[in-house]
Amino acid sequence: MPALIELEKTYRKVRKDPGFRREFHRYLHDYVGRETPLYFAERLTRRLAGAKVYLKREDLCHTGAHKINNTIGQCLLALRMGKKRIIAETGAGQHGVATATVAARFGLKCEIFMGKEDVGRQSLNVFRMKLLGAQVRVVESGSQTLKDAMNEALRDWVTTVRTTYYIIGSVAGPHPYPMIVRDFQSVIGEEARRQILKQEGRLPDYLVACVGGGSNSLGLFYPFIEDRKVKMIGVEAAGLGLRTGHHAASVLGGRVGVLHGSKTYLLQDRLGQIRHTHSIAAGLDYPGVGPELSYLADSGRVRFVSATDREAIDGLRTLAEVEGIIPALESAHAVVEAMRLAPRLAKNQVIIVNLSGRGDKDMDTVGDYLGVKL
Repeated sequence: MPALIELEKTYRKVRKDPGFRREFHRYLHDYVGRETPLYFAERLTRRLAGAKVYLKREDLCHTGAHKINNTIGQCLLALRMGKKRIIAETGAGQHGVATATVAARFGLKCEIFMGKEDVGRQSLNVFRMKLLGAQVRVVESGSQTLKDAMNEALRDWVTTVRTTYYIIGSVAGPHPYPMIVRDFQSVIGEEARRQILKQEGRLPDYLVACVGGGSNSLGLFYPFIEDRKVKMIGVEAAGLGLRTGHHAASVLGGRVGVLHGSKTYLLQDRLGQIRHTHSIAAGLDYPGVGPELSYLADSGRVRFVSATDREAIDGLRTLAEVEGIIPALESAHAVVEAMRLAPRLAKNQVIIVNLSGRGDKDMDTVGDYLGVKL
């Protein structure tokens, strides 16, 4: 608790500081490459013969995903707190790469915790982290995925807190992390709101984003929360199918519990033990979801659906072939829902999909799934 209280006090102070906000947005513009385009997927829209589909192109951020929005903000926070060492957990590796990137930029020591299972399927990102000067700590406990990496990172942080800042990558974990990550990622929705008003002259009818822990989805949704006419859909990983038990759909298939310091929907057995998860997308392979998203699900503000591994592969291939954009497997889950939704809507309606990352990191996984040896 002392570590979390120190962090909350500092954050509540700097979030009101105009100088901190200017510095944050300067790095987003000059280093990350914001603002990212809101791209009208004209050929995909024509194929689906329904609503207009727009893609918020977070895949064009430096490092290839939305994760760097948050790591820039939290690294600036770490510098304000006088911390010299940065640690982080990662699943798909994109948060690890983003953390290693900003640590290199600001000259800070960096260690990344990553499950052995994810190290195997995201070897490209592991190499990128090492090339950026970070040490990768392979976690061999539990399911050897994101949950276990987060366990080890939390253990490290509370024993080294005087010198170490822990950058959590999603809107999960103990307060104030869900609030901090949401605030830094809200730049996605703030931009999308301005852009769609300029391009269409009105707000969208639907927002669609994949949900693992929830940073990219809440980053898009949050600036639209008060706009009741804008419907929001979170897409969870159904893996091999919700009925098989081999999935990572925490809201659709979970029960309320406590994990990593927050009360939320979890995949757990009748004794409260955390169940193993499965998703072809390493970044969605987490047995919980951010607590704010759980609240939004209960209140009915966000509707949750799911997409299987097979559907995600199909969504990735369709977007690649039709628009020349290869999405991350995580983002492909959101593309799937847009492909299901658009044909049911009128042609004057609008969908915004958060294309949270690019697919370079997933080519080995996709190749293996399709029986192609790279």
